[in-house]
Amino acid sequence: MTRVAHIIGNGDNAPMYKPAKGLKITCNLPPFTVENCYTTCIVDFKMCMAITDGSVTVPGDWVLGFRPKIWYDKNKDNFRMRFGHHIKEFYTVLPKYAGNYTNLNCGHFAAHYTANRLQAKEIHLYGFDSLFDMNLRSCTDFYLGSDRGTTNNVRLNDNWRPIWQKIFEEFKDTQFVLHHNHDKLKFPKGENVEIVTK
Repeated sequence: MTRVAHIIGNGDNAPMYKPAKGLKITCNLPPFTVENCYTTCIVDFKMCMAITDGSVTVPGDWVLGFRPKIWYDKNKDNFRMRFGHHIKEFYTVLPKYAGNYTNLNCGHFAAHYTANRLQAKEIHLYGFDSLFDMNLRSCTDFYLGSDRGTTNNVRLNDNWRPIWQKIFEEFKDTQFVLHHNHDKLKFPKGENVEIVTK
């Protein structure tokens, strides 16, 4: 049986996700409750700091990337002891095409983890609006400040889109299904990428 997964991101179109069969993976803290969530992916210090200081509460189990692992190792009493029971695993794989860990956003991390570690053969992506538009808004911005100025958005998209292309190419036997309100992807669509619109 084909293993199906649904990755719910934090962009404006994340609510295109409707309950469906398969694993549910979230990024940081999604804009709504996802029932039967398999895990939440966390990749940066800023989110770990917010969890530690109590300004953000992330329910369920977590998969932590390289930088959260550093935070975990350095904050034994204030993070590890309090939140260790949430950690499903650490995933520290760095694809060569990413260059460094700071280039991997939470969506990249979740997609790579789901294709590589979980070996899902069909991965649905919701709320990854920067693949289609210059829209990098994220519900995470409501509780963690981010620079969403035009210059920074262009820089981030210039980094992020090629990594998405490489993820789709690396896992050529995985079907990626992108859910968005239009089908104008900002780079050539591979054979293993499908776009579903409303």
